[in-house]
Amino acid sequence: MGRLNGKVALITGAASGQGAVEAELFAREGAKVAVADINESGVAAVVDRIQQAGGEAIGITLNVADEAAWAAGMNKIRDTFGGLDVQVNNAGILSLEGISKIDMAEWDRVIRVNQTSVFLGLKHGTALMQATGRGGSIINLTSTYAHLGSGGAVAYQASKAAVYVMTRTAAVEFAPDNIRVNSVAPGLLETPMTREVLAESGASHPDITRTPLQRAGQPHEVANAVLFLASDEASYITGTELFVDGGRTIT
Repeated sequence: MGRLNGKVALITGAASGQGAVEAELFAREGAKVAVADINESGVAAVVDRIQQAGGEAIGITLNVADEAAWAAGMNKIRDTFGGLDVQVNNAGILSLEGISKIDMAEWDRVIRVNQTSVFLGLKHGTALMQATGRGGSIINLTSTYAHLGSGGAVAYQASKAAVYVMTRTAAVEFAPDNIRVNSVAPGLLETPMTREVLAESGASHPDITRTPLQRAGQPHEVANAVLFLASDEASYITGTELFVDGGRTIT
């Protein structure tokens, strides 16, 4: 406990699933948490759970593809907590269409939410960290499918691969400000976004049969990896991608 004492953290996509688990874990570890998502009721529920457990949190209604919304969100964090130390760019959507099936509207939607959002998060998050002057840690959520071929999910995979490269670029650009930028690449997780797919295929899902540990991951397993990179325990780690995938990418 207390691994994030005194730190202010922003987590996007935090109204449910992976982001909500991260937000509540960070609060238990002592962070003041800005819970950000486009889902207002979900944000309010997560903030309430954190506060009921004795933590500090505020809610931010955030369309991660809207630059004006990012600016407003950062202003709220600055005005409420005085600065920013940790940012987790967790928000994302899944699309399974391949090159021959996807239309431009779906392509643009996935790229905006998964890729452009991280660019905007890096742009505005680093600016607030620089203004605070105490460095910081940014963790971007990518995917094993930034590194694997699937025969489908072209927009999703392209967006996650772009986030991987942006992470490495940002790590170099902001190192002089003592801002570390890393990424976490989960394998198949059991979340609200994947539950229906897993319910249909169960243990026969290809991502499970090809995973050495032979199961889907759980959100808390990824959250613990994100927590490590957010903490001072990872003070000499930047530009790195940490795989939390049950061994999927080694097979």
